[in-house]
Amino acid sequence: SIEQTVASHERQQLAEHTVNRQQFELETLRQDYHRATTRLQQQIQELSRAEAEVRQSNELLEQRVAQRTAELEQLNRELESFSYSVSHDLRAPLRAIVGFTQNLQEDLQGRLDALEQQLLQRIIANGLRMNQLIDDLLALARASQQPLQRGWLDLSAMASEVFERLCSGSHCQAHVDIQTGLHVSGDSRLIGVVLENLIGNAIKFSRNQPQPQIWLSADASGDEVVFQLRDNGAGFDMQWQGKLFKVFQRLHKETEFEGTGIGLATVQRVIARHGGRIWVQAAPGQGASFFFTLPDGGQ
Repeated sequence: SIEQTVASHERQQLAEHTVNRQQFELETLRQDYHRATTRLQQQIQELSRAEAEVRQSNELLEQRVAQRTAELEQLNRELESFSYSVSHDLRAPLRAIVGFTQNLQEDLQGRLDALEQQLLQRIIANGLRMNQLIDDLLALARASQQPLQRGWLDLSAMASEVFERLCSGSHCQAHVDIQTGLHVSGDSRLIGVVLENLIGNAIKFSRNQPQPQIWLSADASGDEVVFQLRDNGAGFDMQWQGKLFKVFQRLHKETEFEGTGIGLATVQRVIARHGGRIWVQAAPGQGASFFFTLPDGGQ
């Protein structure tokens, strides 16, 4: 019938329209997918180029850092070698100056007035101070250049020996309390330099106290052992701690406490070469506590 024919035709048109619409949607999806994949490939390529540029920049930076580090290390070696040579070459003429002045003072004893005697004494005192400065410079150079010869050290015994040697005269009234059983892995000569400087400073800066006291101990802190050398001496203001480990830096007047300002710089250099670190806590009139770590140190 006519109605059936019309209905059939409408169904056919609807089916064709549906197919056409699906084909159009599929084509749209295909084009969208193509555009998305193309954009993604472009982004990947841009990312690859960026990574290559970053990698190249990092390589160039590492090369520059390595080159600059090598240059600085070479300069440091030359400077330390120069310092060692100059210090070593100054020893002989300085000994001659001090020796001849002492001989002159003895030969003219009783024939010099007070001013002349004072001038000769100043020459001797400044010569001895210069000699100490040379010794400290040589110690600093050795701390930087000397190859490490590690061994298992009895830090308690070494500290006791250093204290007995530095506090052997009647002028030294300090008492020391050293924790037993302290051991470290390190170069015995350089660790000895650390103890001589730290204990020597503790004796010096606590000598004006009625009962000068020094303590050496160690405590575990996390996965490392922290050694502490403390005194009840003059102390200092912590605002100046940044100067403490620099060469020729002093926190006290030389008229109060003698010194060259090199010892703690040497201590820091030795500790750093052993892979450790050092820091300080202090207050004026309340003494100072030096803390340091040494790998493989303990009780």
